[in-house]
Amino acid sequence: MCRVVDLQQAVLAKNDLAAQVLRAELTARGTSVVNLLSSPGSGKTALLEHELLLARERGVAVAALTADLATENDAVRLARSGVPVKQVLTDGLCHLEAGMMGRHLDGWLPEETRLLFVENVGNLVCPASYDLGENLRVVLASVTEGEDKPLKYPTAFGLAQLVVVTKTDIAEAVEFDEAAFRRNVQQVNPGVEVVLTSARAGTGAGLLLDRALAVGAGTAPHTPVMARTRHEQGHGHSHRHDDGHVHDHDHDGDDDHHHGPDGRVHPHVHDSVAQTR
Repeated sequence: MCRVVDLQQAVLAKNDLAAQVLRAELTARGTSVVNLLSSPGSGKTALLEHELLLARERGVAVAALTADLATENDAVRLARSGVPVKQVLTDGLCHLEAGMMGRHLDGWLPEETRLLFVENVGNLVCPASYDLGENLRVVLASVTEGEDKPLKYPTAFGLAQLVVVTKTDIAEAVEFDEAAFRRNVQQVNPGVEVVLTSARAGTGAGLLLDRALAVGAGTAPHTPVMARTRHEQGHGHSHRHDDGHVHDHDHDGDDDHHHGPDGRVHPHVHDSVAQTR
């Protein structure tokens, strides 16, 4: 058995380095990355499908990479937009990592791609800690999830550069309190923009695409206070085994691990890839 011991050194240093390299490489070729995080069932795929269709209508070269523990369902849906789509099957890993993503993009991502949307694994715990080399980090929440979602998942919402509310067409039916939700978002992430959308009703159509294009054109995204604090302090953990030895861990997708809902590291099987074009 082992117990987790917090250390001041950054456990994610290796991932952060890979993310910096990936961001520089993609930026040099004119590609901006949008990292989409949400709980399962938030309507993330439906909204993204509409944004990809709109991008194609506008003549914007986009692509999408979608990650799930199993099935290629989301890739099949997104591929209906006619843009390049790739499915990553993580086989139990609860998040994407920069090194993993870089390998999947190598040789696949079209050179002319202006925007790459990454639909992360449906989870607001593990993905929040991993920089994927994105230029814009977006956290989505549906009106059915409750106004206190930002308070329950302060890291995910606290590091967001844009917050998107989905399924607003049923907001009245589920008695969604928009004002309370906005207050809670601002409590964990002062100054971040919150936009309202409904894939079914067309509310907010193109807002996500517009914000992503603006960042790609050089507009500086929101800088969360939490992001500055984490950068200054670093973040990490280690395992102290019963023999007294401490083993630090820096994860880049090559080790047999994944983070569970408690934030601890557990074994996993390696990811596999399926592709849809």
